[in-house]
Amino acid sequence: MATEPQEEAKVGWFSRLKAGLSRSTARLTDAITTVFRKRRLDDEALEELEETLIAADLGVAAARRIVEGFRKTRFGKEVTDEEVKAALAEAIAEILAPVAQPLAIDRGHAPHVVLMVGVNGTGKTTTIAKLGQQYRDQGLKVMFAAGDTFRAAAVEQLQIWGERTGCAVVAPAKQGADAAGLAHDALARAKAEGMDVLLVDTAGRLHNKSALMEELRKIIRVMRKLDPTAPHSVLLTLDATTGQNALQQVRIFKEMVEVSGLAVTKLDGSAKGGVVVALAQEIGLPVHMVGVGEKAADLRPFTARDFARGLVGLG
Repeated sequence: MATEPQEEAKVGWFSRLKAGLSRSTARLTDAITTVFRKRRLDDEALEELEETLIAADLGVAAARRIVEGFRKTRFGKEVTDEEVKAALAEAIAEILAPVAQPLAIDRGHAPHVVLMVGVNGTGKTTTIAKLGQQYRDQGLKVMFAAGDTFRAAAVEQLQIWGERTGCAVVAPAKQGADAAGLAHDALARAKAEGMDVLLVDTAGRLHNKSALMEELRKIIRVMRKLDPTAPHSVLLTLDATTGQNALQQVRIFKEMVEVSGLAVTKLDGSAKGGVVVALAQEIGLPVHMVGVGEKAADLRPFTARDFARGLVGLG
């Protein structure tokens, strides 16, 4: 019987996800294979497993939780590396399941405003473009606001993406224009033109945290003059290659604004994909989507089981 197109698409995405995680997988599974060729799961083996998980960027809290689970269910038993991988995938999926929540666009808002935040270089602007393309493909009317007004390259990049994706772009008249004023104008225009989604880019200059914090808060205050419920989503973009530093970025941006969810990018260039597990265990914010490539189709809703199995190299 022929595979349904939807199933084919899912298989295709899992293959890309698994390939994108390959460097992270190698880092994790090579050590597991070395430790557990066929071995009794004693204290020494569990200690080595915990060290392996921490080294693979899963974080201390998640590593301890997983190892304690193994201690309760498998202690003293002889296990193979494949059995450990299968059990590890289950344990990781259990940690990830509560945070695997897609970003839902509320059609009741006109428009649904998504404020994009994150350190410069994490893939914010590209993520906006990919989301714009996906929402357009779903038949939604989408507008971009180029709110990183001090970086001419960021504004230009968003304008190019707007042309490619067919999304309207509100850009500053001059470099360094007031980002809050631009966000206000974009929201007013999005309302007037009946947009379904407004994606607002922002600066990510963490070297001057207090100034950035004030800028982001001002953007929110000014938008709320037009829509008291805006922004409806605050999406923090994280670069997987930064590893454990991603946790610190989440804490900083949560201090600045009410981050509602995460997008984890550049998994295909990272050996530190395990940090997604650390984020789930230690932060607990929804992980809406993960990216493993340059195309719009390479940014997908985050699913716990697929990610867990991909991370440990299972089909």
